Amino acid sequence: MLSGKFAITLHILTLLSKFPDEYLSSEFLAGSMNLHPVLVRKEIANLKKNNIVESKEGKNGGTKLLIPAKDITLDTIFKLTFEKVTLGFSKKDPNPNCPVGKKINQNLQSLYDDINDKISNQLHGISLMDFEQKF
Repeated sequence: MLSGKFAITLHILTLLSKFPDEYLSSEFLAGSMNLHPVLVRKEIANLKKNNIVESKEGKNGGTKLLIPAKDITLDTIFKLTFEKVTLGFSKKDPNPNCPVGKKINQNLQSLYDDINDKISNQLHGISLMDFEQKF
């Protein structure tokens, strides 16, 4: 299912890209989004786990990019926040004797696979630097 994780993560990375030589605090990042810093830290933890950012603690601590923005695609960011887009399946096993019920989930999966391929192809051609330059 879709959530705001991609938007939050992209917002964080865009700010870090704007200030590549600075460690930005989670409070600063959260203030830009009007979110609680805990939500920002959760996404930063995912970015750290995937070696996209580094963080340091303390008075002058914060987070900064480990990888140049030109080398990070929006597809990479998308895949860090979602395994894939799914708009849902039947919650119960559909009737196998129904011409629709017996194949609905299979056909939905095929549709979702196609959607994910299109999203990936679209986002793969856009770098974080390309996106950041819009601001």
